[in-house]
Amino acid sequence: MHPVLVYTASRIGLFVIAFGVLWLTGLQHPLLLIGGAFLVSGFASFVLLSKQRDAVSARLSNKLDRPKPQDD
Repeated sequence: MHPVLVYTASRIGLFVIAFGVLWLTGLQHPLLLIGGAFLVSGFASFVLLSKQRDAVSARLSNKLDRPKPQDD
C-alpha cells in the first residue's frame, strides 16, 4: 500500500482516538477538545509513527531525485 496513505490514515486514526479519549474524560468545550486532540495525536504520531514517516520521506525523496524524461 502507498506509504503516504498509510501514514495519513494512521494520523487520522490517532486524532479520532485522542478525540474520543478526551471526550470520555469529560472535556466538553469543542475548541479545547479539538485542540487537545490535535496536540495529543501530534505527540503520539511523533513517537508511534516514525517508521511510516521515514517511509513517506524516502518515497518522496526518491520521486524528486528521479531525472525527468527529456522531450525532443
